[in-house]
Amino acid sequence: QVQLVESGGGLVQPGGSLRLSCAASGSIISINSMSWYRQAPGKQRELVAAVTSGDSTNYADPVKGRFTISRNNGQNTVYLQMNSLKPEDTAVYYCNAELQPAGWGRHYHYWGQGTQVTVSS
Repeated sequence: QVQLVESGGGLVQPGGSLRLSCAASGSIISINSMSWYRQAPGKQRELVAAVTSGDSTNYADPVKGRFTISRNNGQNTVYLQMNSLKPEDTAVYYCNAELQPAGWGRHYHYWGQGTQVTVSS
């Protein structure tokens, strides 16, 4: 059974840094894009950053220049390095992967359980 497991969230002061990790496990044939989304209280879930299998990246405007997404294809893992954090970055962060499970002929989107990031003094 395919799972995405996130780690690395927590409480950090404004201006601080955190690194999120998300590992995909199970019988996986291939992974296309891997992404990070976030959802703040009372708001819709939004895309933060994405990386393709060819390492092309894109970022939401509010995080450009502060966040960096990267992946390790050999370990089916995606990372989000978050620097210069602001209180408005406070949210639950979710990992998403477009992957093909073993025994299936197409890719599906899978979600992690979410990890809380709180930026506060």
